[in-house]
Amino acid sequence: MHRTPIPTIPDAPPSIRSLARGYAIADTSSSPEARVYALSTEIADTNTTNDVLFVKTATAGALAHEAHMDAAFHELGLGPEVVDYLSADDVSADWLVTRAVIGDDCTNARYLAEPERLCDLLAERLRALHELFHVQHERIIELNIPDVRMRYLENVERGWRSGRFDAQFFPDITADDAHRIAAEAASSLHTNALLHGDYCLPNIILDDWRFSGFIDLDHAGLSDRHIDVFWGAWTFWFNLHTDAYCNRFLDAYGRDVIDDDKLTAIAAMECFM
Repeated sequence: MHRTPIPTIPDAPPSIRSLARGYAIADTSSSPEARVYALSTEIADTNTTNDVLFVKTATAGALAHEAHMDAAFHELGLGPEVVDYLSADDVSADWLVTRAVIGDDCTNARYLAEPERLCDLLAERLRALHELFHVQHERIIELNIPDVRMRYLENVERGWRSGRFDAQFFPDITADDAHRIAAEAASSLHTNALLHGDYCLPNIILDDWRFSGFIDLDHAGLSDRHIDVFWGAWTFWFNLHTDAYCNRFLDAYGRDVIDDDKLTAIAAMECFM
């Protein structure tokens, strides 16, 4: 995680400024759509810090879904505790404060040093997350976790219409062919799992190889499991610069519920996201 120390959080409302008082503040933002700040304390007799809270801000309404999903995942023992959420009804932008999940994300060198172990662990953890749709279905309904499948498909079409196209997810394909594949497969996607929505190494926290929680849940919800499975296999290629772990990930997840044609379709759809 990239950190830039800063003295204060820019444009923060009074309650956020008060909350940040006494903490070391670092800008950890990685996206132009939102700013993320880590509030940390120094660990005695070391040169390191201990993250305590994360503050995220974005345009009006942009963090409402994430705040809800953070709270729902926390209730399931899977995500960060929401300390505060300020919507644009009260301030000029959305502000979300969450308690730091204990541990390090999976891009930490100690985890990347054992890629086979990491691959198996994350595949099995993803399958367990998805199966909650079936084994805790009533609880998921109680938590009002939304179905985001149609929103995903609408984003694909929006990307196509606006000319957005990123072929890194499906090399050597044209935008027209990718859209054709996506359109033909749209009706085959089903709501059959509780999804993270952006299942990649930086968004999974381990504490000494023990699962600690998921973060960045702004795309989470109920949808087709193949979206997460695609990202789970892709993140090893992206972060380790090799496709050596793709089949291993799919095997560890369980090929009994994987449709290879759907994974191809998801690759085409992601080109427009």
